[in-house]
Amino acid sequence: MTTITPAERAAKTEAESPKGFRAAFGFVFVTVVLDLAALGIVIPVLPQLLMQIMEVGAAEAAKTLGGLIFLWASMQFIASPILGAASDMLGRRPIILWSNFGLAMSYFIASLATSLPMLILARVVSGVSAASMSTAQAYIADITPPEKRAQRFGVIGAAFGVGFVLGPAIGGLLGELDLRAPFYAAGALCLANGLYGLFVLPESLPKERRAPFNWRKANPLGSFDLFVRTPNLGFIALAVFLSSLALQVQPSTMVLFGEARFGWGAGEAGAVLAVIGLCSMIVSGFLVGRIVRKIGETRAWAMGLAFGAMGFIGYGAAPSGVWFFASIPLLALWGIAGPATQSLATQRVQPTEQGRLQGGLSSLMGLAGMIGPILFTQIFAYGAAPDGPGLPGLAFFTAAGVLLTALGVALVEGAAIRRRQAVAALAP
Repeated sequence: MTTITPAERAAKTEAESPKGFRAAFGFVFVTVVLDLAALGIVIPVLPQLLMQIMEVGAAEAAKTLGGLIFLWASMQFIASPILGAASDMLGRRPIILWSNFGLAMSYFIASLATSLPMLILARVVSGVSAASMSTAQAYIADITPPEKRAQRFGVIGAAFGVGFVLGPAIGGLLGELDLRAPFYAAGALCLANGLYGLFVLPESLPKERRAPFNWRKANPLGSFDLFVRTPNLGFIALAVFLSSLALQVQPSTMVLFGEARFGWGAGEAGAVLAVIGLCSMIVSGFLVGRIVRKIGETRAWAMGLAFGAMGFIGYGAAPSGVWFFASIPLLALWGIAGPATQSLATQRVQPTEQGRLQGGLSSLMGLAGMIGPILFTQIFAYGAAPDGPGLPGLAFFTAAGVLLTALGVALVEGAAIRRRQAVAALAP
């Protein structure tokens, strides 16, 4: 009986279903765009809404904002491996659709919030619902052969960029009219996308490739066992965690940094986030595939991390808004690393473990999201305090140091992966 490898199975799936699954990839792209647009819409106004509800200033709001982001990430940390394992058992489609409706509910709750407990409830629902983003990544791995995954994950990265171009721009404009309007808009986008998906999204995981649900594995600690026992995967996971930790500096302190350093309001903050999204979209959509094909996944991984560190240094040292804007394209090149890392990770597990892999990676991102907001908001508060060192950009310098650590991991593990590939190529 002939054994079909995961690569051959994914290629066969794509070849046999040229319309259905290629159209499904388009739906997943749109889903990520709308989900990120919904998230981006509220980023420029959430700090201001907190200040309004709590009747406090920016420094005090930064601490509470860090707590809310910590709570959101905690929900992702807990829910991601559960939803990943559930998608391995039930299929990807129901989890992805449920996510859209859950996110819509969370934004509608936030739009009606008149107190901090209501905002807390909204963040809990949002964190659990957004944890299914890992299922969307598993969906892509299901329908894509390994040699095309970096490119397709790059296209999904471009969807992140498109979402952040549209979201903050719309959020900034709506926020100038009413601080709650962006939440209504975000909820409407997620609800509309979920309804659309009911009609167009096929299932990517056939019943014969599904795995039984196991509570021992469907938890953050259980999912990490996969990283330990799979060759080459542990260091990749560590680099994902460090990159995710550094990423938290942007949603945690970007708006507050702009206000403290340059006097930016919701409109200016939305414009900055939109430019960041535009640059990320260009890198992910047009450069990732070309760069990975030219220099390979491991070198692209390291190169992206190096650019990210340089970009954060540029942010933190910016003496003016013009300097800050000039650093955005440099940081955007960090986007080369993510798709290459995802591709390397998905090639190291079986099809029945793709959901668990993505759930475990999302748990690491959730853990970083728990630590990062508290870490970076406290560093920002210290750096920007009147009696502090006078360095509002200190949080960005810290993020650069975290990325340099991830770069060291990538260089060591990348060299090891290339050596193993060379030995395998020489084997008879």
